[in-house]
Amino acid sequence: MFLTTNAFKPGAMMPKEFTCDGVDSSPELDWSNPPEKTRSFALIVDDPDAPAGTWVHWVVYDMPAGTRHLPEGVPKRDEIQSGGRQGINDFHEAGYNGPCPPPGGPHRYFFKLYALDTFLNLKARSTKSGVERAMVGHVLAKSELMGRYGRE
Repeated sequence: MFLTTNAFKPGAMMPKEFTCDGVDSSPELDWSNPPEKTRSFALIVDDPDAPAGTWVHWVVYDMPAGTRHLPEGVPKRDEIQSGGRQGINDFHEAGYNGPCPPPGGPHRYFFKLYALDTFLNLKARSTKSGVERAMVGHVLAKSELMGRYGRE
């Protein structure tokens, strides 16, 4: 399974438009070649370099197996129009909130896509930890994409 974006190259700096210094919209994401028995997808975006510990920027789950794309600027609502739910991030909001690190060196932002053999059937606004608990024993494949962002 492969996760890609045209917004930035893997490991490269993320453009400001996808951060709190810009319009803070989610980047477009595409994926391909999920396992045959995939029933749903989940996506977790987090920053392991945050001063207080890993900071969660986006939680998405129960995207149907036929989904291969999230458009740029997914609205910050509980439900995704094409199917799926958005959880609560560490900004205490549903949906995507982009990089907003303190001044210093760049942080790493991991976009982790999971192919699952079931729907999680969690209520909207579930947390990363709730999604991760529900995924145990159901992950068929994982793909990861990392971007960086820093502020002076």
